[in-house]
Amino acid sequence: MATPYTQVLPLPRHQHFPKPNPYSITVTNDRYFANHPLVLLIDKCHSIKQLKQIHARMLRIELFFDPFSASKLIEASALSHFCSLNYAQKVFDQIPQPNLFSWNALIRAYSSSQDPIRSLLIFVNMLCEGRDFPSKFTYPFVIKASAKMKAFRFGKGLHGMVVKGGFGLDLFVLNSLIHFYADCECLDAAYLVFENMQTRDVVSWNTMILGFAEEGYANEGLKLFHRMVDENVKPNDVTMMALLSACGNKLDLDFGRWVHAFIERNGIRESLTLDNAILDMYMKCGSIEDAERLFNKMGKKDIVSWTTMLVGYARAANFDAARSVLNTMPSQDIAAWNALISAYEQSGKPKEALAVFNELQLIKKAKPDEVTLVCTLSACAQLGAIDLGGWIHVYIKKQGIKLSCHLTTALIDMYSKCGDVEKALEVFHSVNVRDVFVWSAMIAGLAMHGRGKDAISLFLKMHENNVKPNSVTLTNVLCASSHSGLVEEGRAIFNQMETVYGIVPGVKHYACLVDILGRAGELEEAVELIKNMPVTPGPSVWGALLGACRLYGNLELAEQACNQLVELEPENHGAYVLLSNIYAKSGKWDEVSMLRKLMRECGLKKEPGCSSIEVNGIVHEFLVGDNTHPLSQKIYAKLDEIAARLKSVGYVSNKSQVLQLIEEEDMQEQALNLHSEKLAMAFGLISAAPSQPIRIMKNLRVCGDCHTVAKLLSKLYDREILLRDRYRFHHFKEGNCSCKDYW
Repeated sequence: MATPYTQVLPLPRHQHFPKPNPYSITVTNDRYFANHPLVLLIDKCHSIKQLKQIHARMLRIELFFDPFSASKLIEASALSHFCSLNYAQKVFDQIPQPNLFSWNALIRAYSSSQDPIRSLLIFVNMLCEGRDFPSKFTYPFVIKASAKMKAFRFGKGLHGMVVKGGFGLDLFVLNSLIHFYADCECLDAAYLVFENMQTRDVVSWNTMILGFAEEGYANEGLKLFHRMVDENVKPNDVTMMALLSACGNKLDLDFGRWVHAFIERNGIRESLTLDNAILDMYMKCGSIEDAERLFNKMGKKDIVSWTTMLVGYARAANFDAARSVLNTMPSQDIAAWNALISAYEQSGKPKEALAVFNELQLIKKAKPDEVTLVCTLSACAQLGAIDLGGWIHVYIKKQGIKLSCHLTTALIDMYSKCGDVEKALEVFHSVNVRDVFVWSAMIAGLAMHGRGKDAISLFLKMHENNVKPNSVTLTNVLCASSHSGLVEEGRAIFNQMETVYGIVPGVKHYACLVDILGRAGELEEAVELIKNMPVTPGPSVWGALLGACRLYGNLELAEQACNQLVELEPENHGAYVLLSNIYAKSGKWDEVSMLRKLMRECGLKKEPGCSSIEVNGIVHEFLVGDNTHPLSQKIYAKLDEIAARLKSVGYVSNKSQVLQLIEEEDMQEQALNLHSEKLAMAFGLISAAPSQPIRIMKNLRVCGDCHTVAKLLSKLYDREILLRDRYRFHHFKEGNCSCKDYW
């Protein structure tokens, strides 16, 4: 049965309304309105349904057209525990002349909603109608909405209105302005408002301290706290949480412990939120013992408490403890699963991250959200697990999940790093909203696939679309120029960085230019660039020069670059390996032996080569000389077959790629045959369907001999082979390679 309200048609905002019936109510008696039984009933409503029934009755007796009565209805529909903003807006639109109380109620409600811009629009409409002027109760909520929107210019305009309107001394308005400026990362303006206040309460101090803490100015926040105590302003639990945030950001464990003791010593109101803040501080500062002590002592724990412990253990790489926390949690929400997946992924353990994701899918205790999908896609990218990454893409479509910029970036990165740049481009072109990270990811994808001209073209298109590049974007474009041998283009972009794009070149950009020049054989120009750099050359710069020396066999310059690199990073085994390769290429085996002896004395070990390949959704990993795979016999049989076919077409192994002195030629050849990428290629030939590309991911640079073998195998077996190393992709098809050069 329909309620009376459902029979009442909504009235347009500016429709002519009938005058209230003077026999129904006394229209001039405000006190009568306030005490009218229907108005009194509004405060006793427990549901929107009850409120609608009162609304219908008010319309029938024309009480609704009294501004005071209507404003009470607006307040209940917008601000009560059962509020409905959609309904509140409809009610508001029916009022012929809303009073300031009604405007404020709606502005306040929208300022705390997911759509704060509506708060600003309603405020502007109020000004345009000109019947009511903002009060001290209006400004705090409009300013709050501006803060949520990061609408800096609008908020500054509000600040001017506050001063002109005579509210420049109101404590609540000024506190909201401090919060606004801090949220907009304009701490100077926030501090200026704070300093000019004639009266401050604890909220003023808390807002300013938290502003400093959240923007990374922990020391200033701590100094302000001491000043607060000196001025006899009693801190509360919110002050302590702001301080704990500062300690956590500064990683100041000693001061964090002092704050904890201060809380206990001064009887600050204890709460679960405050305990969680202390717990988070201890974990961020790396004191698991303090965190465990507090956690075990806490009488009440919520999902935040458990998740904080899980994240802390995971950050400390104590994955067993993190897993134990997840298993023990009384309620496993998706944030806890995300914490573990993210920890594995960021610690270089993508297989473990995917295992946790698969477990989450099986037990169905929590539904994956955007964070889950982004972290899992990143793990897929590390492993080259394109089957699972593609499944996630399909899952996103089936679930109707909107592609945010974060998800779009993760998908582009996954497809690019898994060897399907065309699919990455398809994702890129399918979205309408692209931020700088989406553009940068696509440029990086084209760069790693050797499509330098396409990457530069996309970069120029990005500029035309008024998307401002960041430092990473420029690094990606310069890398694209380097991998594709686009020397002049790379030079031009580097020279335009500051003047055209407003980005001061950093060490990574200089390293890219050194790489560009080095690949082109312009070693003297590269050295001159390093000498004249306005910033101190870092490991990436000397590493780029050392790599160029390896390509052109410049021993003298290689030794200089290696010495500089080792001085900056004494434990960089890669520098020794690169120099060793140069010595080996020149036949200087005594120097190779000397380097390897030096590495042993320093306790340095060459990172073992590891290649992975995904077949039917399962990732298989191979180390050099690996014989642990269940199909090892078939793999080595395939390797023998490959060796015979290669020999029949005149292939001769490149023994300069053997890093240690092995006098017997057959032993040298055997060492080359056991490289991890060759084992992965053999497995791919026996396991992957003929129509499927063989996609192999290697953790190190692909050696020249494996590069040659992959090129020949693509022709001999009529297979497409994609080989990704630490730096880029190598595409092999019908005996051709997409690489501009190889070194």
